[in-house]
Amino acid sequence: MTKSGYRHMFELEGRTAIVTGATGILGQRFCRGLAEFGANVVVVDLDQEKCSQFASELEQDFHGAAMGIQCDVSQPESVGNMVQSVVQRFGHIDILHNNAASKSADLDAFFASTEEYSLSEWRKIMSVNVDGMFLVAQAVGRQMQLQQTGGSIVQTASIYGIVSSDKRIYEGSFYLGRQISNPAVYSTSKAAVVGLTKYLAANWADARIRVNALVPAGVESGQNDTFKARYSARVPMGRMAQPDEMVGALIFLASDASSYVTGQCVIVDGGLSAW
Repeated sequence: MTKSGYRHMFELEGRTAIVTGATGILGQRFCRGLAEFGANVVVVDLDQEKCSQFASELEQDFHGAAMGIQCDVSQPESVGNMVQSVVQRFGHIDILHNNAASKSADLDAFFASTEEYSLSEWRKIMSVNVDGMFLVAQAVGRQMQLQQTGGSIVQTASIYGIVSSDKRIYEGSFYLGRQISNPAVYSTSKAAVVGLTKYLAANWADARIRVNALVPAGVESGQNDTFKARYSARVPMGRMAQPDEMVGALIFLASDASSYVTGQCVIVDGGLSAW
């Protein structure tokens, strides 16, 4: 095969891709990447107006088909309705980027210490980060099996589902107007995503459904200089990631370029987990 013969492996023309958590900082980049490579993109998040507006932007910018759907991934009925709407519009689902996650509107509760953490807050986060991940994968996996054409499911985990956070990074670090930390619920939920990914990959391989985890590390998104400096000092590449640097891994996992890759964690961390 000639060098140019491999380019088609990354093409997504004619494929339908669902992205949950699609209007967030990373979600928007993921949607734009999928659209640029030719996929029909389904923008899924909590706010219908934002979803519809962003879907319209994708159609204007990339001249492909897109649609926005409001969905609460923690609710089975909402997830079922979302999948049904996608199938009604496009007829099939080929790619799922299971990306939605919650950090809670109550930042005091979310960033509370482990010793004082509320069980109700723990369950609220888990209902999205774990229950939601399962419910969407379940519904889309069922549809993919009905289609009998296989598919690719990519689930967003986190470097903190692979290794522990270093609490020294957070000393004097502020974000969204308050002292921040990495709560146990976040690490635990993202570790669960890794476990779910491996389980689904092993059990759905015979249906030609590949399931992998995209594992980002720290992404610049408004953190103060103290945090960025301390975090960067822990990274061999000496900096935090830019949001666009996560997109290439998604395109690889969503496309035929990764046709023999399943059950894996693609870690995009600048080398953080290497030492």
